[in-house]
Order: sequence, then C-alpha cells, then structure tokens
Amino acid sequence: MAALTSNSFYHRPEAKFSPSLWGDHFIHHISDSEVKEKYSKKVEVLKNAVRSLLTAPEAKMIETMNLIDTLERLGVSYHFENEIEQKLQQFFNLDTNYEDDEAYDLYTVALHFRLFRQHGHPISTEIFSKWMDVKGKFQEGIKSDPKGMLSLYEASYLRTPEETILDDALAFTTATLKSMAPNLGSPLKKQVVHALEQPLHLGVPRVEARSFISIYEEEEHKNETLIKFAKLDYNLLQMLHKEELRQLSRWWKELGLISKLTYARDRVVECFFWALAVYYEPQYSRARIMLAKTIAMVSVIDDTYDAHATIEELDVFTEAIQRWDGGEIGRLPEYMRPLYEAVLQLYEQFEEELAKEGRSYAASYSIEALKELARAYYVEAKWVIEGYIPNFKEYLKNGFITSTYCYLLTSFLLGIESARRQDFQWISKNPKILVSQLEIVRLVDDAATYEVEKERGQVATGIDCYMKENGVTKEEAIAKFWEMSRNAWKECNEECLRPSCYKSRDTLTRILNFGRVVEVSYKNNEDGYTNPEKVLKPHIVGLLVNQFEV
Repeated sequence: MAALTSNSFYHRPEAKFSPSLWGDHFIHHISDSEVKEKYSKKVEVLKNAVRSLLTAPEAKMIETMNLIDTLERLGVSYHFENEIEQKLQQFFNLDTNYEDDEAYDLYTVALHFRLFRQHGHPISTEIFSKWMDVKGKFQEGIKSDPKGMLSLYEASYLRTPEETILDDALAFTTATLKSMAPNLGSPLKKQVVHALEQPLHLGVPRVEARSFISIYEEEEHKNETLIKFAKLDYNLLQMLHKEELRQLSRWWKELGLISKLTYARDRVVECFFWALAVYYEPQYSRARIMLAKTIAMVSVIDDTYDAHATIEELDVFTEAIQRWDGGEIGRLPEYMRPLYEAVLQLYEQFEEELAKEGRSYAASYSIEALKELARAYYVEAKWVIEGYIPNFKEYLKNGFITSTYCYLLTSFLLGIESARRQDFQWISKNPKILVSQLEIVRLVDDAATYEVEKERGQVATGIDCYMKENGVTKEEAIAKFWEMSRNAWKECNEECLRPSCYKSRDTLTRILNFGRVVEVSYKNNEDGYTNPEKVLKPHIVGLLVNQFEV
C-alpha cells in the first residue's frame, strides 16, 4: 500500500448534491382523527368479510390460492397471516395432480409454485415438465397464453442455484412478453409492462401493492369487497406513515446537521422510504422511525468519509467513534463535532427507551456495527487518498461492510420489542442468507453509483477493481455485477426454503426487503438515493402523498 499523502489539507473533489425535494412538506402534515376513525371502523368490517372468504370450508384449492395471491398483491395479507399460513400448509401437504390439464393450466401451476416458494415450501420444478418438449425446452405453443407466460415469468424469479429449467423459463418468458406486450389489452398489458420493468419478487411490497390496486380495479371479474378493503386499508396505513414521517422530519430539522454540514445529502424522506420498504405494518411504527434515524445519520457519516474530510480528520473521527465517549468531542475538527455529538445523543435516546423493556443491550449491537462501519469507511478513504486499487477480493471484504447492510440489519431490530439477544447474535454470525444479501446490496450499489463515485474522485470503486483484475470494459464489469447479483438472489431463495435453520420467516422477509429496496433505488444503473427525482420521487408520492379515492 502506498504511503499516505503528506498534504494535511488535501481534499478529494467534493460532490455537489441536489437539495431535498421535499422541504418542510411532511413537517406540516396534520392528521385527521375523524377520518382515521371512520376508515378504521370500515376496515374492521371489511376485514371480517374477507376473512370469511378466506376460511370458507366449501372453497376449492384453486379459488383459495387465487384469493391468497390477490390479498398479498393488494397489500392486505398482513391481516390474515395465520389463516394464509394454515391454508398453504394444508394445500402443500395435498397430493395435488398438477398433470390434470383441465384443472391446472400454466397460469395456475406457475401461481401455485410462486406462492408455495414465497412461503418457504420447497415445491419442485417438475410441475412444469408437462410444458417441456423432448429437448427439455419450453414448448412454442405456450407463447399464445400471455396470462400463463406472465405467471411463469414471475415464478421464475423464485429460482435457486442449478434450477436451469427456471433460468430457461425466465429467458423464454421475458423475450415472449416483450414481443407480445404492444398487442395486449388492458389491464393485462399494464401488468406485463410493469412486470418486465419490476418483477414482483424483487419489488418493494408497498410500492407493488400501490401499483396492483390500480391494476386490479380494472379487472373484469374483480371482487368489489377486496378493492374497497384494499383502498381503505392503504389510506389508513398511509395516515400512520405520514404521521411517522412528520415526527422524523421535525427531528431532522431540529437536529440541523444539514445546515452545518452542507456537503452532505439531505435525504431524510428517502431514508424513511427505505425503512418503510423493510416493514410497513402498523406494529412496526417505532421500529420504522428508529431505523430511518439510523439511515439518515449514517448517510451523513458516509458523505463525511466519502466526499469531504481529509485523511487526518478521518483518523481522529474514526478513533472517536471507536472510543464512543463524549470527551472525544474536543479533539475533533470544529465541523465534525455536531455530527459526533448527534450520533452519541441518538444512541443515548435509544438506550433509555430500550432499557424500559430490558433491551438496552440491543443498542450495543448497533453501536458495534457502526464502529465496524467507520473502520471500513476509513480503509476506503485511505485507498482513495493513496490512489490504491485493491484486488477484487480485498475490495469486497471491505465493501460488504461499507454497503452499510450489516449495520442497518442490526439496526432494524432495535425497535422490535420481540427481538432478543439471540436475534442479534444470529446476525453477527453472518448466516448464509446475510452473505448473499450483502453481495446483492454491494454489487447493485456499485453498478449504479459508479459515475457518482468517479465524480467524487474515487479510484477504488468495485467496478474499477473488477476492470483492472479481469481486463474488461466498464460496460462488461457493470453487466457482470448485475449477473452476480442475480445469482446471489438464487442463493437467498434457496436459504428461504424449508426446512430452514432460521426460526423466523418474518425476519427472513425483512432481510429480503433490504435487498429489494436496493434493487428499486438503484434500478437501471440509476443512483436513486443521491438523485431521487427520477427513481424514488414517484414511489414516495404514491406511498406518502396521494391517497386512493374511496
């Protein structure tokens, strides 16, 4: 490794980030308690009606599976988790004859495959064999079934390593759907176009629910009770989310970090979107706010390391983070003091609140993860200052940490009262699903943020390391990163199948949701977090501004 520069005042090129898109918009939100109470009563009545549909003893398997899929895609299945789990377990244990062509067409079989896999049931890809020719390829005849092709396309994203039949299915359905999309009628055309842009399995659940409600409303055979229930429930949840964002925005403004640290990105609303992507259900209200605060704080820390401070300043700051002591403030450069003080105060507040539940230890796991992150940021900063390009393996080892995924995964458990010490310890052991998600987050982030990082003067980006080591072009490296991230998704899918060593399927879902929000935020090689206007703004408006008419 090259020696550090002797220039104590050396600064890397400082990126100029666009200001917040939102200003004080969400701070001024006023909750309407009367409307909230009215919606709550209506939702409760409709919920009971929908539960009756779901648990009706005379309902056939195909009808119930279609209903479960609709409930999940409308974003209301969280009301019926136990009922859905019981039904799927019951159906999975049946000796279903999927060879019956009359009852089980391609649409139905692919739908059942996807639902079972989404819930961890290890259904075999053999159920697709009746649509294969003697060469093991999908029959050309199924190209005339757009609904079936779309169902198979969505199912193929639940594939695991070595499932070549689903690799073939994805390639086959993608090409076919692209060619047929212009000639389809709505709402199927809208579904196909949306799915090609955003596969369901890789999408943010709340964003996908918003989209599907609008599409389902156009369905000829829609259930009016379901659509009314979904809209009311969506609006009711949005009221809660807007109130949370109001609290968060007020805290952020009163903290005043962005006015003092003008080099940092002001993205607190986008941080809340990330937290909302991980868990949107009402019981996670506190957890969402706590997670959003940690994301906002680490975003400023990231910019301090990445876009502003000298290596000498970072040396002192990193050491202060390791010591975690208010007495360190006096040693820091003047501009760093508010940031360091804000970090310590945030965790003091967390510890006080969690101590009431006998869970103050939870904050210590998050603090240790933040210390590790600071050390890794420091390594990355030294590489930039020195112009050092590590080999790809060395880069990834450090890059997995600087992706912030380990830190945020620990932090997402902070506000969940049921999370115990063993949950934090399990994450700290880097289980296989965590490692696979680390790959996804790191590789997708690197592919999308390459140009922004080059503007900051970075020479040791993941793309640069891969290009140098493998003698490939930037375009080839980016394509390879996306390919590797897709392979990592296969490993995640495999880890989610039962029997699983992971005790909580809910935790597995949250882990996957972190990967999903990265996929959505950095779609099409766009850095949607740094530049949210094009990528994240439409989602935020849909989730946190516009309500459905009911």
